[in-house]
Amino acid sequence: MLDRLQSVEDRYDFLNEQLSDPDVISDTNKLREYSKEQAQIEETVQAYRDYKEVHEQLNEAKAMLEDKLDDEMYQMVKEELDELSNRKEELEARLKILLLPKDPNDDKNVIVEIRGAAGGDEAQLFASDLFKMYYRFAEMQGWKTEIIEAQANEIGGYKEVIFMVNGTGAYSKLKYENGAHRVQRVPKTESGGRIHTSTATVAVLPEAEEVEIDIHEKDIRVDTFTSSGPGGQSVNTTMSAVRLTHLPTNTVVSCQDEKSQIKNKEKAMKVLRARIFDKVQQEAQAEYADARKTAIGTGDRSERIRTYNFPQSRVTDHRIGLTIQKLEQILQGQLDEIIDALIVEEQSEAMKNAES
Repeated sequence: MLDRLQSVEDRYDFLNEQLSDPDVISDTNKLREYSKEQAQIEETVQAYRDYKEVHEQLNEAKAMLEDKLDDEMYQMVKEELDELSNRKEELEARLKILLLPKDPNDDKNVIVEIRGAAGGDEAQLFASDLFKMYYRFAEMQGWKTEIIEAQANEIGGYKEVIFMVNGTGAYSKLKYENGAHRVQRVPKTESGGRIHTSTATVAVLPEAEEVEIDIHEKDIRVDTFTSSGPGGQSVNTTMSAVRLTHLPTNTVVSCQDEKSQIKNKEKAMKVLRARIFDKVQQEAQAEYADARKTAIGTGDRSERIRTYNFPQSRVTDHRIGLTIQKLEQILQGQLDEIIDALIVEEQSEAMKNAES
């Protein structure tokens, strides 16, 4: 482990030198590439330097214990030795986690797609609740949210809502939301007070840059149409809405959120690029594909990653068996407790695999 850490530190120092080189500074692509790589390993390097400093202090404290000390000084050095030993163990555990292979998409912006699934109007109302939850969570993280496409119904729900979240590390946290979310509550549309079960599906796609996925203009069919609101009524007389069809994969994306046809096309292209990038990743990585298929499912009530139970004010994440009695807070965007627990579980599994 220490050899690997030393290699990371050496690489960090090399990048530091390169970022001061006039030739690199004048090369925009190289400057961006080196800056990004340095930022990715900075936390590991700082933790390693802290570890080396603690290790040195520990050796000094052990050497002092070998000298003739009075009782008071001996006790002081002994206490410092205990503190340093604990600190060293903490840093070793942290460094093991920092050295685990990272998802290359973790630092990317994301495109989130939420769709009402099983449950009709109630499922679409729940899709709206999930959108608000993620919007508030993004605000708390200091991220920016932008709606790309929204198909609302007449009662305030969403048949489908697609939005982009811009912010460092957005994918690293929101990727755990992939899957079918189940709600148990008395619907607003239910007069008899019976509890209904409905689902909405969430798909989280990392934003793909142009250099990562090459889409040729000749492979895209562009259709324009007038924007429509809830119920399908026209809300715009100009042909501002855009539908893109990627012919080789038959991937279709529509966008009508903006009044400008150009802006709608730009947004639709981002979604199209992300979906095709995701498709390419799935085909290239069978394990990833299987995991995603299981996570996304069909939206059926039985295929769920999380349940939001209103009568008992609880949220249960079925992947790790975590139940929290904080339904209102979670719907207000306070997702950190769940996401942090999922991250710890994933890291624990990765540690086990690395050790075996």
